[in-house]
Parts: sequence; structure tokens; C-alpha cells
Amino acid sequence: MSDVEKSGFISKVIGPKKRWRAYKARSRQLPENYRTAVEEIERYLMHFVPTDGDSSASMFEDLADLFEQAAADATPIRDVVGADPVEFVEAFVQNYSEGGYVPPRAGKRLTDAIERAASNNTGKDDTAV
Repeated sequence: MSDVEKSGFISKVIGPKKRWRAYKARSRQLPENYRTAVEEIERYLMHFVPTDGDSSASMFEDLADLFEQAAADATPIRDVVGADPVEFVEAFVQNYSEGGYVPPRAGKRLTDAIERAASNNTGKDDTAV
């Protein structure tokens, strides 16, 4: 790994490439609705500045762990993220990030995507909040 990659912005956002690729491979293995939720949460998380690359990689790995377990247990997406997915992500990221500016449209996009993913959740009616 080059010094530029170790200290570069991309490395700080996603962490070491090997760990990022492993996380992406794990997220691709999730059932479609869980994968959609993870991808949208991931997109929202990109607005935050991680404290370091290892912290960022851990954040994404923990996200994968959470949704892998939820999928294995057939836990509805709404039971994972709650009624307000923006609130869920902002609480989740506090353990890993220095904060960031998130445009309002990003919050709406996340909320809409989770609503769509939750309504397709493992054959259960999960649209109730």
C-alpha cells in the first residue's frame, strides 16, 4: 500500500482497499431488500468523515454484520433501522465518525429507499412503523 493511499482521502473514507472489497462482497451476498438497505445506508454514510481508515472499515464491517444477522434471523428491516432511518444511521455513525454535513435530499433518499426495501422484506408485511 502506497503512502498516498494510506493517508489519502479515499483510504480515509473507505479504509484499506482489501477490507472494503471484503465488505462489498459480503453486502452483495445479502438478500435483495437487505442489500438495498445497506447500499443506501452506505451512500448516506459517505457524508461523514471517519476518524481514520481502520475506523471506517470497522464501521462498514459492523454494518454488514448487522444486516447479515438480520437476514439470517429474518428480522424485518424496520426492526433493524426503526421508524427513522436517518436517526438510526446518525446514531450508528457516532461511534466511528467526526461528523459531516448531510444534505436534506440525502436523508429523504435514505428514508425512501428504506421504505421500499422494508416493504419487500422477506415476504412479511413490514410497512407498518
